[in-house]
Amino acid sequence: MLRALIYILPLALTIFAFIDCLNTPEDEAKHLPKIAWVFIILLFWIVGPIVWLAAGKVRHAPAGGAPSEWARGRRGTWVAPDDNPDFLNSLKDTDKKDGDKKDAGRTAGGTQDADRAEAEARLAEREADLRRREEELKRRESGSGPEDPTPPAA
Repeated sequence: MLRALIYILPLALTIFAFIDCLNTPEDEAKHLPKIAWVFIILLFWIVGPIVWLAAGKVRHAPAGGAPSEWARGRRGTWVAPDDNPDFLNSLKDTDKKDGDKKDAGRTAGGTQDADRAEAEARLAEREADLRRREEELKRRESGSGPEDPTPPAA
C-alpha cells in the first residue's frame, strides 16, 4: 500500500496543478506565460506542480488593479431583485410585450370573434356526438337497440 502511495500522491498533485493552471486566467499567471507553466508541470513531474502552487499564480486579488477576465462580468455582491436594474428592465420589457399583445387583440377583434365562433361550433359538435353516444348506450342497455354490438363505421 505504501508503494502505491509513492506513485499516486505525485500523480494527484500533478493532475491538480495541471487543472489549476488551465483554469487560471492568463493575467494571473506569474513570472512565465501560462503555456510555459503547463509544460513545466507536465515535464517536471514532482517539482513542476510544487513550483506552480508556490510561485506560479497570483493567490490574492491584484492590489488596486482591475479584476481578472473571469471576474469582470460578474457582480461583486448579491443584489435583491427589486434593486437589480437588469431584473427591473426585464420586467419592463415583459410588461411592454403584454401591452402590445392586448393592443393587437383590440385591433384584431374580428379574428378573435371568428376564433371564438369556431371554438363554439366545435364544442357544439362534440356535445351532439356525446348525446348521440349516450342515447346509443342507453338503447343497448335496455335491449331495444340493434343486436350488432359493433358501432357503425364513421
